[in-house]
Amino acid sequence: MDGEPVSRARVGVLSLQGDFALHAAALQTLGIEPVRVTLPEHLDGLEALVLPGGESSTMLRLLESTGLRAPLERFVAGKPVLATCAGLILLAREADRLPLPTLGALDIKVVRNGYGRQIHSFSGPVEFAPSPGPVNGVFIRAPRILEVGKGVTVVAHRPAGEGAAREPVGVQAGRILGLAFHPELTGDLRFHRWFLSELAGLAVPRAESSRTSSEAA
Repeated sequence: MDGEPVSRARVGVLSLQGDFALHAAALQTLGIEPVRVTLPEHLDGLEALVLPGGESSTMLRLLESTGLRAPLERFVAGKPVLATCAGLILLAREADRLPLPTLGALDIKVVRNGYGRQIHSFSGPVEFAPSPGPVNGVFIRAPRILEVGKGVTVVAHRPAGEGAAREPVGVQAGRILGLAFHPELTGDLRFHRWFLSELAGLAVPRAESSRTSSEAA
C-alpha cells in the first residue's frame, strides 16, 4: 500500500465464533483498522461491521450470553454491515432450525445448509452486478436464499448451468450487503472494497494495488 492514503476508519468484525480472522486481514489490507467485537462496548465508534461465516446457532446463543444481541440490533438498523454465510442467516427475516430468532434486518427467507453439508462445499463463478466479469464464490454449508422481499436488491447470482437455474447469492438493502458465500477465502477483495467504498463511504486503495494476505503468501 506504498503511496496510498491509509484510512483511520475502524470497522468491526464480530469475533464470537467463525471465520473472523480472514475478514480482519482483508480490512487491514484495504487500509481499514479491524476491531474484534466480542462485547457490547466494542461497537462504540465503529464506522461499519462485518458478520462472518461460522455456525449460526452458536452465534445466536453467544449474542445472548454476551449481551450483544440488543446493541447489535441497534447497530445494524443504522450502520453499514457486510454479512457473509452465517452472518447472512443472522440478518434474515426467516431461517430454519435455529434455537433463537434471527435479527430480521434483511427481508429475505433463507434455508441453512441450502447447498448441502460440509462435504458438499464447492467454489464456482458468481456474477456480481457492480463488477465486470465473474468472481469466484466459496460455498461452505452455505445458506440458500429462497425469498427476497421489498426493499432488497439482488446484487449477486450463481449463473445458470447444468440444469440449474440462475439464483440469488447476494443481496443489498440500504447499507447492508449480505452474501451466501465466503469472499474472504478467495483473495479477491472486490466485495469488501465495494462494501467499504459504496455502502460505508470509506476511502480504500485502488484495486490494482490491493492484495490479501493469501495472495502475498
